[in-house]
Amino acid sequence: MKSFAHFLLILILAYVAGMVLPWWSAPLAAFLITVMYPLRPGKAFFNSFLSVFILWLVLAFYQDVRNDHLLANKMSLIIMQVKSAPLLGVISAFLGGLVAGFAGLTAAYLRSAGKPVATA
Repeated sequence: MKSFAHFLLILILAYVAGMVLPWWSAPLAAFLITVMYPLRPGKAFFNSFLSVFILWLVLAFYQDVRNDHLLANKMSLIIMQVKSAPLLGVISAFLGGLVAGFAGLTAAYLRSAGKPVATA
């Protein structure tokens, strides 16, 4: 349950922060939520990645449908030489999720750096 709350908090904070801040607000949200509500590094990466991936994927497809796929088709032709708007949305969501995942992983490692190492 803690993992789902972590996922949901990142999703909500990244969406709200994205309304007033640049793109890097999503990794910042993942970092801050992971610092406040710690998880193991693997779970922190996965939750951060998945929440921002889903958020950016939904937002990209919403914007793409609103402008009738015009901008995404042209950008995919310029960048990938393939006319595929959904692929451009998936790639951008993957990149955003990856950056947010590493931000969450960094926060998890920073939290565990202050703990003493148990010796046998």
